[in-house]
Amino acid sequence: MKKRRGWILILCLLLPLMMLSGCESVTKRANHQDTWSRIERRHKVIIGVDDSFVPMGFRQKNGKLVGYDVDLARAVFKQYGIKADFQTIDWSMKETELKNGTIDLLWNGYSVTPQRQKKVAFSRVYLLNKQILVTKKSDHINNFQEMTGKTLGVQNGSTGMTMLDEYPRLLKDRIKDHKPVLYDTFPNAFIDLNANRIQGILMDEVYADYYIQHQPDRNAYATYSSSKMPADKFAVGMRKGDRTLRQKVNQGLGRLQKNGELRKINEKWFGKDSNYLGPNN
Repeated sequence: MKKRRGWILILCLLLPLMMLSGCESVTKRANHQDTWSRIERRHKVIIGVDDSFVPMGFRQKNGKLVGYDVDLARAVFKQYGIKADFQTIDWSMKETELKNGTIDLLWNGYSVTPQRQKKVAFSRVYLLNKQILVTKKSDHINNFQEMTGKTLGVQNGSTGMTMLDEYPRLLKDRIKDHKPVLYDTFPNAFIDLNANRIQGILMDEVYADYYIQHQPDRNAYATYSSSKMPADKFAVGMRKGDRTLRQKVNQGLGRLQKNGELRKINEKWFGKDSNYLGPNN
């Protein structure tokens, strides 16, 4: 009887480890598989987004998802007879969602960085962006240096957060407590900026320009950039095993440039043609 109880105890201890190992194995396979055939069969590709990121992908008052990346993704997959299905995710968990196979792509103002390149594969770059400091003119902050001792807001998991760590002398070493206030979304950061709870936001220029232009008092804000902080490159993120999907996205973007549809989408959302599409490599 004691021997039997001993085996039961060993099995109880090993079973969770076996289940965990099995889950890790499934996740690893999902991260290295070429899933294009599965996407074709279901006629749908699932794209992870932060649905508060104007003008790339955001909800209108009626709840409809619109934006530059929404239009662009739909135009690319329309060429293949595949529906672009958008799934709102916690942006700070975006690479985990992709790795676990709950989404197929990250297409939402997703910047190429060395850290992200270790985790995901990127499409060709389709838009250039940069990180800027947004302040209120009434605070009389005229550059990065004048944020010394001030409170800075950053979106959790954003490129701004990455840049803050990579170039600490520009802002991180200056701001209060050498640590920013983290927000789930940029609109929440603007609420605190307007309420004087923070004095600046480090964020994407494309978001800041669009958001400020649609505020009742657009002249209340000032924006500043630094030549020491490199430009962002927006691209589509996917699992490293999805070579066919990457090829399809790259080719689709190239066709949109050739037939003029990319220019129309650029002009619709930015009022001008960005005239940029990186090499198909």
